[in-house]
Amino acid sequence: MYKVFVNDKPLFLTNEISKETDFQLFLLESIDIEQLIIKIFQNKIQKAILYHPDESEMMKTLKAKIPVNKAGGGFVYNKKGEVLFIFRNGKWDLPKGGIEKGEDIEATAMREVEEETGVNQLRITNKLQKTYHIFKRNGKYKLKITHWFEMFSDFEGTPHGQIEEGIEKVAWLNPEQIKEALKNSYENIKLLFEEEKKPIEKMVAPIAYRSGPDSK
Repeated sequence: MYKVFVNDKPLFLTNEISKETDFQLFLLESIDIEQLIIKIFQNKIQKAILYHPDESEMMKTLKAKIPVNKAGGGFVYNKKGEVLFIFRNGKWDLPKGGIEKGEDIEATAMREVEEETGVNQLRITNKLQKTYHIFKRNGKYKLKITHWFEMFSDFEGTPHGQIEEGIEKVAWLNPEQIKEALKNSYENIKLLFEEEKKPIEKMVAPIAYRSGPDSK
């Protein structure tokens, strides 16, 4: 199953149908995806399920119906176990951005973190899940697939937001501050915290010293 967010509303891709649900059901193979997206943006549909019998074909089918943007992002810790956040468009977010030609996705994630926050001395410690959301640019709807990487940084300077990207603030947030920030964040960011099983209460300094991609 995949969870795709449209205007922060959930759109599930699944090969299973639950009888007891308040989600509207559509067939992925035949749905006019743009019309569905428009209705979600217009708040005519709050929650929807796209059904496809073959789980291995679900994402491929969706990608054939909508242009895809590939992005990389960082879930960055410092020595104190704090997490690096950005504040943009009135919400807290994690640094991320689109891949450039000839670039691998890990390099994209590290470059975007450094460009958007000024934080360097980055190293990837773990590969996290992908998140999916649909946005509108130049009059067209696109599916953004973001590849997330857990990172650690020894950076001790002052982070600064990339002005041309509309980043108003960059901050290292401690566990209590993260709880508050997630109340004013995006659903895919909340999902990243939830599904990677990173209870905020356990985000303490020792987590910063994990060095291998297989450590949790």
